[in-house]
Amino acid sequence: MMYKQSYDEVLEEIISVDPRYHRDAYHFVREGLDYTQQSISKQEKGVVRHISGQELLGGMRAHALEQYGPMTLLVLDEWGVKRCEDFGEIVFNMVEHNLLAKTAEDSREDFKGGYDFKDAFRKPFQPVQAPQQSSDSTQRNNTPVSNSEPDRSGKTSKPESSDKQ
Repeated sequence: MMYKQSYDEVLEEIISVDPRYHRDAYHFVREGLDYTQQSISKQEKGVVRHISGQELLGGMRAHALEQYGPMTLLVLDEWGVKRCEDFGEIVFNMVEHNLLAKTAEDSREDFKGGYDFKDAFRKPFQPVQAPQQSSDSTQRNNTPVSNSEPDRSGKTSKPESSDKQ
């Protein structure tokens, strides 16, 4: 009788052979694959198909930002994932242990040159910088003066009407 290992047992085996990545990174990649498949299926009106390494990278980026927000970079770093190539290593560790399937065209190279992690995971949460004002406009106050400013009591005074026309 042949014994079939559970998903978690296979992950333990992978991590014992390649301890670079935390087990949560493997779970995340599996979730990222599902997320990407669902996104593509919606875009392509229900069609389920094989996804490329570059498509998977895009889906994992979107999934990570959705799940971890501004903490994404920190979380991935904690798991040992510092660049797109690390996602590829995780994917192919899973392929080699029959947790994921690949086509003849798929390779680790598909994950090279994806995106810069700092740009991908930090930039979306940085404030947008306002355009620089010229020194003329910063020295002048262009706010028009109105007669309806609050007085010391906090009440707004209305301009008095004039008999002059």
